Amino acid sequence: MKVVVENLTGTLFYVQVGNKATVADLKREIEAQQKLPYDRLIFILDTDDHDHHRSQLIKDDVDGVLLVDYGVQDGSHIYMFVNPLDEESTDHPFEFNWPDSLLG
Repeated sequence: MKVVVENLTGTLFYVQVGNKATVADLKREIEAQQKLPYDRLIFILDTDDHDHHRSQLIKDDVDGVLLVDYGVQDGSHIYMFVNPLDEESTDHPFEFNWPDSLLG
């Protein structure tokens, strides 16, 4: 399947992964294509159903979870963030707070 990935600057690029691809597979493909650090990539799936705008954090802390388990399909739009390096807070996981105005 081919998914659309959008970074923070609004740049879109396409990533081809298998229908049984995991979150780790997507990360590896983006790391290879875009030269971005695998372990710092964070994804949010745009699950807009035309009536409500919804977004879902794609977690990768469970081994073997398929992208399709999150609802990713051919043509899906995935927002990509890169977890910033912060030497003082390396023991704390990244926390993303989606603005209430976007949660609908």
